[in-house]
Amino acid sequence: MTNNGIATIIDDMKPFHEGMPHGVPKSYGWASAPRIGMGNNPQGSKAMMAWGQLYEAAEGNPAANTRVQIKDIKAYMLSKTDSKWHLLQSSTVVEGAAYREDFANDTNKSADMRSEQDGSISAKAGDGYNFHFWCTSGRVKINPYDVAGMFTTVQARLGLDNTKGQDDRSQARYLLSMGGDYWPDLTSEWGERDTIGDIAIGKFKYVTKDWKAFNMSSLSPEQIRQNPPPI
Repeated sequence: MTNNGIATIIDDMKPFHEGMPHGVPKSYGWASAPRIGMGNNPQGSKAMMAWGQLYEAAEGNPAANTRVQIKDIKAYMLSKTDSKWHLLQSSTVVEGAAYREDFANDTNKSADMRSEQDGSISAKAGDGYNFHFWCTSGRVKINPYDVAGMFTTVQARLGLDNTKGQDDRSQARYLLSMGGDYWPDLTSEWGERDTIGDIAIGKFKYVTKDWKAFNMSSLSPEQIRQNPPPI
């Protein structure tokens, strides 16, 4: 990807977020800055899934005619065995739902999504809900004892809701962050969430008119420089 690189990947795990996501309690560990969760220790979990989250910014989003296009979600694992990156997940299209901004009780509903001509989807967030999205293939198996690093990435940009309407993209205040979860296995249910944990949560960055990469990594800056993901 021409718009992604080592410096961007490293910066996407450094504090602080470019803006605060609307409706996320400040007590949440990821409310103001990226953070590592379970990192490279799946604690026996045998599956993972890349995901991202789109929010309106805390200061509000006055752009009524702007959507966010999202495409090319990917997940890679760095193997302890061969010290190489392995592609775990990849899809042009993402799927997802609108979740309460604070994720309380896992409350969610159908999202305002549509397909775009370039193969991406576009979505909106607001009215107390985010857009939480993931790879269309669902979870993927991993060897929990072979994880030396995890990396997830996606592309996003602003687009118009009604192409014949006012172009208010310059007023848009949408923030997007990438992450990933470990799951006990491919079929475990959300009700078993005590055994589910996030790998890490990347920086919330403003979505702009141009395609931009959003990343999450479980590695230190030094490790990324020494063995960067195959972007």
